[in-house]
Amino acid sequence: MYTFYALLNRMKLIERWSLMRSTTKEDLMQHAAHVAIVGQALGIIRNEYFGGNVNTDKIAALALYHDTAEVVSGDLPTPIKYYGPNIKDAYTEIEHVINRKLLQSLPEEMAKVYADYIQPDESTTEYKLMKVADKLSAFIKCIDERLSGNREFDSAYERLRKQLDGLRGEYPELDYFLNNFGEGYGKPLDIL
Repeated sequence: MYTFYALLNRMKLIERWSLMRSTTKEDLMQHAAHVAIVGQALGIIRNEYFGGNVNTDKIAALALYHDTAEVVSGDLPTPIKYYGPNIKDAYTEIEHVINRKLLQSLPEEMAKVYADYIQPDESTTEYKLMKVADKLSAFIKCIDERLSGNREFDSAYERLRKQLDGLRGEYPELDYFLNNFGEGYGKPLDIL
C-alpha cells in the first residue's frame, strides 16, 4: 500500500498562521494553490516582459509541493523557524527527513519524478521565483487580514513588505506584479 496521496490530502488539515487570530482561516492546501497561481504569474511576466525563458508549469508544480513536509510536522510559525541558525538548520533537516519518507510512500518509479518537486534543485530560477511567490502569497494574506480590520497582521505585513521591497530590484517580475496587480487585492467584487 502506498500512502503518498492520502498524506498530501491532509494538507487541507494543516492550519497556517496558527499563532495569530485570523478573520479567514487558511490551510496548507489553499496556500500551496495560491503560491502556484502567483508563482506561475511571476514566470509568465518574466518570460513576456523581461526576456526570460523559465518553465512556468514547473514553478506552479514546485509551489504545489513546497510545504509537503508540513503534513507531518505541521506549520512551524516563521518567528520560531528563523529564531536562530541552529533552529533553522534543525528544522531544515527535519523537513528533509520527512520529504524522504514521503517519497518512500510512492512506487520507486514515481518517487523519481516527484523528487524533482519535493527535493528540488534550489539554484534554479523556477525554484527562486516560487520562493518569491511564497513570500508574496503571505503578504497578500496580510493585506486581506488588515483590510478586515485585523491589526494582528500589522507586523507580519511590515516584515514581508520590507522583504519584498528588497527583492524588487532582483526580480523585476515582482515589481511588475505589485505595480499592475497589487492594488486589486482587498477590493470588493463589484469594483474588481
